[in-house]
Amino acid sequence: MSRMDIIIEINGEKRCVPAVESVRDLLRHLELGENKIAVEINRKIVLRREWDKTPVNDQDKIEIVQFVGGG
Repeated sequence: MSRMDIIIEINGEKRCVPAVESVRDLLRHLELGENKIAVEINRKIVLRREWDKTPVNDQDKIEIVQFVGGG
């Protein structure tokens, strides 16, 4: 782990990731598209319009849900 890394929990799994500025930056780092995704940090839903200004901090617990269509 470098000085620029943080430890977060994503969907119940602890991960070491580079420090990011925002939820949107985290999603980009994880290579997740931004469509059909819901994000929760520390049991609070983060609205899509807040992704750019919502920070991701060391030890945050994050849930990322991807909605998949089908039939």
